[in-house]
Formats: sequence, structure tokens, C-alpha cells
Amino acid sequence: MKEINITYLLARLPIGMSMLGHGLVRVPKLAVFSEWMVNSFSKSALPEFMVLPFSYLLPVLELITGLLLLSGLFTRFALLLGAAIMLALIFGSCMIEQWENVFIQVLYGVYFAILYRYLNFNKIALDQLIIKK
Repeated sequence: MKEINITYLLARLPIGMSMLGHGLVRVPKLAVFSEWMVNSFSKSALPEFMVLPFSYLLPVLELITGLLLLSGLFTRFALLLGAAIMLALIFGSCMIEQWENVFIQVLYGVYFAILYRYLNFNKIALDQLIIKK
């Protein structure tokens, strides 16, 4: 096992755990989370018919992204999904002027981009079992 592959694994696991954690705590209380999010956007330019479905979808997508990244299964897709989630969250945070959240979400986005750039080092992953060489 090459050191760079272990390094990639050590970089992939924390972001995967973070995404999994976000999803795990929200999915069991989905209605409460949804109500909180809809209320947070009540004075924004985003209409409720857009916020409501996203509020139910977000925790599930976070959970899926986390599981995929932790296992290293469909890693390319998981990284793109994670980046797309961050873009949506950045847009939402801008709409309600939560600038401190935007910075954190940008960092997550950069993290996803770096992992995507070095995806060729993702050798300690379930992806390796399904890749045909």
C-alpha cells in the first residue's frame, strides 16, 4: 500500500463522516428539520415551494454522500454530489445572508474539488473492486 493512497483515504474519511453525521442526525427528525429550514427562509426571496422539497431531500443526500465516501463506493459520483450540495447550500445561505456559513460551505466545496482532482489515488476503496482494468 502506497503512502499517497493512505493519505487520500485519510482525507476522504473525515468529509465522509461529516456528511454522514449531518444526514444521520437530521433524517430521524426530518419533519422538524424541514420546518426549521422553511422558517429560516420565510423572509427570503426563495418561495416555500422550492425550500420545502429541498429541506426533505438534503438530509437524505447528505447521508448517501457520507456513506459513499466512507466506503469509497462510487467516489467520483459522491464527490460531485457533495460539491452540488455545497453549491445549493451556498446559494441558500446567501439568500438568508448567513455569510459565516457561506465561508464554511466554500471550504467544503474546495475540499470536494481537491479530492476529485486526486481521485486517481483513491486505491483504498470499494471502487477498486468494481473497476475493471
